[in-house]
Amino acid sequence: MDITHFGHACLLVETDGARVLLDPGTFSEGHTELTDLDAVLITHKHFDHFDIAAVEAMLKASPQATLVVEGTTAADVPESLRVRTQVVRPGDRFTIGGAEIDVVGGTHAQIHPDVDRIPNVGFYFTGSGFLHPGDEFTPPAVDVELLALPVSGPWQSLGDAVDYLRAVRPTRAFPMHEAVLSRPSIYYTYLENLKPAGTEFRVLEPGTAASL
Repeated sequence: MDITHFGHACLLVETDGARVLLDPGTFSEGHTELTDLDAVLITHKHFDHFDIAAVEAMLKASPQATLVVEGTTAADVPESLRVRTQVVRPGDRFTIGGAEIDVVGGTHAQIHPDVDRIPNVGFYFTGSGFLHPGDEFTPPAVDVELLALPVSGPWQSLGDAVDYLRAVRPTRAFPMHEAVLSRPSIYYTYLENLKPAGTEFRVLEPGTAASL
């Protein structure tokens, strides 16, 4: 198995018989010109995992490819792709080009009690023991040989990543979901939306005096 990381949660997985792209989102780069894909797999509907316009263009360039999503994400799939879309749920098993894949997980990690949790599925390649969990820290009931480990996000701390890594106990692991480390605006947006009534939340410009 060969894996190419295109930033954040986007991974190209190449096995002897399959060429599969996972979670091409808006924070990823360098993947949009890929062709000869057998499938695009989406763990959940957040924009940093599912760039709808980019996926539509990539599937046009790979007319044999299937789009695999969970049920809530399926509602966001463009009409032009629905005939090529396979909807899955936790517990399912499907095959892409000889690669057997189990659907695990079920729910996105909690960002805050006031933010609704959405469905999230992980994809586990049974032949290699590779797991892409999406945005979830519930250890799956499978033996993981290789783990794509989320390392940053508004739903996790460093301690969460360490605890998940220790719970899964993979033979090997590599980091992903790192793009928000250089994009503090995603945190500022949550703080603005979740602040108490009557509180003004203001981001200071570095090097610029602000009257407060």
